[in-house]
Amino acid sequence: MAQLVFLHGPGAGACSDAYSQQLKHFRGSVAPTLPGHLEGTRCADIAGYTEWVRGWLWAQGLKKDLVLVGYTLGASIALQYGLDYPEEVKGLVVMTVAARPKVRPPGTYELRLRAAEDPKVYEEWLAFQLKAMHLVEPELRVRLMERHRQVGPLSQYHDLMAIDAFDVRERIATLKPKLLLLRGLKDHGNPPEYEKEIHEAVPGSKYVKLPDAGHFPPVEIPDRVNALIEQFLAGLGEA
Repeated sequence: MAQLVFLHGPGAGACSDAYSQQLKHFRGSVAPTLPGHLEGTRCADIAGYTEWVRGWLWAQGLKKDLVLVGYTLGASIALQYGLDYPEEVKGLVVMTVAARPKVRPPGTYELRLRAAEDPKVYEEWLAFQLKAMHLVEPELRVRLMERHRQVGPLSQYHDLMAIDAFDVRERIATLKPKLLLLRGLKDHGNPPEYEKEIHEAVPGSKYVKLPDAGHFPPVEIPDRVNALIEQFLAGLGEA
């Protein structure tokens, strides 16, 4: 039986709370809060986070038939896990992800660094997080904003640096687990279509565009994402 594992990113609260709707919907699913987010020491790179997640899962006896679901940082971890340990992974559902370093708008990193030192810039950073979650249900958005205050801008800075150092272009075509790629068409940052690049590189992968979602589909349109995950599981023979 497939084991669903939800992996968060530096946005939408920067912790496992981003998957509250999925954890309610999928019985037995798990969603670790990554180290350096709320507590613990961050990992240096995607490979380090992948090993941490694997250790966390193994400690709970979750060693096979994994279906990893992630956005941004979590999606990069999922891809790395699927490439490094294909015998443990049955499928991947990833979104807002690239197999190569992402291109960021000018000032992206500096905003986070300055926000850690300057109260005025900190409020600008919080306003940016709120804007990024404009499609999230209001009550949940308030809760996730509180998580952002707890995690802080420096954690997000290091997450972005880890994401932007991630590069598996030379390996991505060898990915063995089944792959579903999702892309929200209302992403406030309007990033390049990185997901399409992965789809074209991975034989048998599926690519779905979501007209009503933005940067964080599981939080923005949870019912639709849950249905897509259910369809994906059915395709794996898990219905």
